Amino acid sequence: MIVMRYFFLSILLTTGLFTLTACTESTDSSISKNDPDTNRWYTKQQVNNGDVIYQKHCASCHQPDASGTTDWRQKTVDGKYPPPPLNGTAHTWHHPMDTLKRTIRMGGVPLGGSMPAFESRLNDQEIEETLAWIQSHWPDRIYNAWLERNRQASR
Repeated sequence: MIVMRYFFLSILLTTGLFTLTACTESTDSSISKNDPDTNRWYTKQQVNNGDVIYQKHCASCHQPDASGTTDWRQKTVDGKYPPPPLNGTAHTWHHPMDTLKRTIRMGGVPLGGSMPAFESRLNDQEIEETLAWIQSHWPDRIYNAWLERNRQASR
């Protein structure tokens, strides 16, 4: 009788462990893809589409080449942070994909910046395409560091 209880208890614990592990896996399928042409999560077509979106909605502040402003770490006279570079030379690559998407969707005001929210102007696909264009400017070293951070954040 005692052996049977331990047997059932071990089955329940094992099942629970597998269930818990499955629930903690990343659900962001866009990151699990590895395009053979770019060797990254995005395709060349996403980068091309993202270029159009970025130039229309982001370039006026973050610059057409994603170089941002030089003093992006210093608050302006109005107490806001200016647009940072998005080309891998600033802090953008420190953030996991869900944070990057949320920042575009909700804007940068909650973070001390002045970037407007784009949730009413860009859908999820357009946001991903914009991020594809941005990340296409990141050197492999930066992209790979971001990829590892993103994996750790999604655990």
